[in-house]
Amino acid sequence: MRRLLDHLRRFADRTAVLTDTTRLTYRDLADRVQACAGELGGQRTLVLLEARNDLDALIHYLAALAAGHVVLPAPEGADADSLIATYRPGIVVDRHGVRRGDTGPHALHDDLALLMSTSGSTGSPKLVRLSHANLAANARAIAEYLEIRETDRAATTLPLSYCYGLSVIHSHLLVGAALILTDLSVAEPAFWELFDRRRGTTFAGVPYTFELLDRVGFAEMRLPHLRYVTQAGGRMPPERVRRFAAMGGRRGWDLVVMYGATEATARMAYLPADLAHSHPHAIGRPIPGGSFTIEPLDGWPDDDTGELVYRGPNVMMGYAEQAGDLALGATVDALRTGDVGRRCGPDLYEVIGRTSRFVKMFGLRIDLQRLETGLADDGVRALCTEAGDRLAVVAAGDHDPEDVRRRVAQSTGLPVTAVVAAVVTELPLLPSGKPDYPAARALAAGDDPADDGSGLTDLFADVLHLDPADVRDDATFVDLGGNSLSYVTMSVRLERALGHLPADWPRLPIRDLERRPAPRPRWWRSWGTTVETSVALRALAIVLVVGSHAELYEVWGGAHILLGIAGYNFARFCLTPLPRPERIRHLRTTIGWIALPAVVWVAFALVVTDDYHLSNLLLANKFLGPHDSMTAGRLWFVEVLVWTLVALALLFWLPVVDRLERRAPFAVAAAFLAVGMALRYDVVGLGLGHDAWFTMLAFWFFAVGWAAAKASTALQRVIVTVVLIVGVHGYFGNSVREALVTTGLVLLIWLPTMRCPAVVAVAAGAIAEASLYTYLTHFQVYPLFGSHKLYGVVASVVIGIALSAVVTQVRARMRDRRLSPRDPAQAPALR
Repeated sequence: MRRLLDHLRRFADRTAVLTDTTRLTYRDLADRVQACAGELGGQRTLVLLEARNDLDALIHYLAALAAGHVVLPAPEGADADSLIATYRPGIVVDRHGVRRGDTGPHALHDDLALLMSTSGSTGSPKLVRLSHANLAANARAIAEYLEIRETDRAATTLPLSYCYGLSVIHSHLLVGAALILTDLSVAEPAFWELFDRRRGTTFAGVPYTFELLDRVGFAEMRLPHLRYVTQAGGRMPPERVRRFAAMGGRRGWDLVVMYGATEATARMAYLPADLAHSHPHAIGRPIPGGSFTIEPLDGWPDDDTGELVYRGPNVMMGYAEQAGDLALGATVDALRTGDVGRRCGPDLYEVIGRTSRFVKMFGLRIDLQRLETGLADDGVRALCTEAGDRLAVVAAGDHDPEDVRRRVAQSTGLPVTAVVAAVVTELPLLPSGKPDYPAARALAAGDDPADDGSGLTDLFADVLHLDPADVRDDATFVDLGGNSLSYVTMSVRLERALGHLPADWPRLPIRDLERRPAPRPRWWRSWGTTVETSVALRALAIVLVVGSHAELYEVWGGAHILLGIAGYNFARFCLTPLPRPERIRHLRTTIGWIALPAVVWVAFALVVTDDYHLSNLLLANKFLGPHDSMTAGRLWFVEVLVWTLVALALLFWLPVVDRLERRAPFAVAAAFLAVGMALRYDVVGLGLGHDAWFTMLAFWFFAVGWAAAKASTALQRVIVTVVLIVGVHGYFGNSVREALVTTGLVLLIWLPTMRCPAVVAVAAGAIAEASLYTYLTHFQVYPLFGSHKLYGVVASVVIGIALSAVVTQVRARMRDRRLSPRDPAQAPALR
């Protein structure tokens, strides 16, 4: 007893526990624990504790440990009859108080401190035996890699009966940090009021917690003291890891993904926050003091792949299945996780499968075989398998899928929304007669089992002109060098391949794109397809530009919408989480694929027309003149765009600017927008004139698009919208033009995608992809048709599309020649 109490008293007047109405110092906590330990008595026994997230349960837990008892936490409100019948606890502590058991003293091993259940409500009385050394080692390791400080305050978002929730208690009390004790859910406004009022710095979550955070608008919350968020309790989809990591980067907190098991006292691995962008699929590196080995498995011929085996001082003593097992010493020295793993980087590991039919979801470990058996006993023949972060169930016979979902949710303890179900005439089987679980997974998700999404790597390679061997399934469009010039083609072809364009697809790994979501309702699918708003606007804007120049109609403003879209795409495809050299390389490539075609076309036009001057060849007419030519200003849009990108490439080449943008992406974009607005209004009195829309000062439209792409909250989007409306008002001196530009860019800010007939989507994609070539060439094309202005406009668009197709084919041939050397033996050296 003295050792634990001395540890608590060592932190004296530091805050130990906070509730909605109470504050305890470490000295107060030690006094209460000591008094409670005296009430429990000194004869060592097993204490079954109803583990609520309140002060009374915490004090009884610590008091039982301090008095030398062995603690068995049970979930609040759980039916503990089977545990009591099997283990015969000497003391039971629940909401009714403390009561003594009717059994004599247990034979308890001296090292035994804690018994934890390994499963949810489908589990049995099988328990994990943990020692005092296990608890101390794991708490020290967690405190070390999370760098927990005495000033940290952790909210109890997970139950004390769950090893993850209990590890938060252990690790924070170890270093003298504080706990915010609450049983409120993160879905409740009262939780966030308490968290903010008590200056919470951290909280823990399982994958389902992060779904709830999306629903309650977590991204828009002001939490000034939040320092980091941890995630464990099952695999979280990589795209969600990336998104929350990026959100944390913008808001000033870190996301730490972790991997563990009750058998390891809680934690085995962690993914440092700075690796969440580049390795969102990984479980991370071993915790301090622990190590992994990968042991060969039948059916996995790859030497680098096998069962993940963990060793460390936090590995359990062993299992208990009856009261007599509580007297046993350590029976294991390594933990066979049952996960199929492989290395995915220096000292980094990922899990790619399971050796058994257990899955861990929403903090519960579920025995799928036991679940199938239980359903069969209830008259439901079914196959159960994991489908990403959902449990997929396919039942045979005359059943209501919703009824199947509710039964499975009730049996497992999962929320109903975490279960997907389908009913079929016969269960899918392999030719061998064994269950076909991949087919079951596809059926439950509503997919065609024969269509596994394969071919996306080839699709990415084709669009981006890469060697298919260099396109890994964990790479994203952005990782592979995708930019604003290729994303139009990619989005159209991807939507055609998947039937639906996922949100934020440029940042999703290919393998996650292949795991397509369930199809939209039939009424939705029957009307058209999804197209990105930026693609539709790009197509519309270039048609407006060409038609206005050809005097078919007079609807100006398309070029300024294009400039805003250019800023939007710059933020999406150049300011990515990739390392600084990769960012600059992508930006350099983007500049090249805009400037090179422009220079080539101007050179051609110089030979066959009198439209341009040598200054146009340098894309510098606005700098060098002549300014009195009727045709010199035709390429102003390209000049603004190229030199803006060149200037930004030089700025972001500087490490300090690069770091600042990563730390506060929206703030940096807003700062550049402020500079653009200052120039637009000539705030500093440079006397640059008021014809800004036809000069380099049009940069502020680019900055609006940039800020729109980096805006992550409704408030930020409102700010960008207000600046846009204020800036456009009076800018052109033409209300129709101002309304058009404002409407187009407001759609870009607020509406990522839209639905339209499939034929319109295909046409928009082709026109948008060719917008640069159409812009460059239309000045020389439409005059050829004289008074037939409509023909001239159509011809300009068609020729732009044709030139785009030719350039694409040339790039493809260049790639093929690069990847097909005459001497095959040279191939490895050329890759």
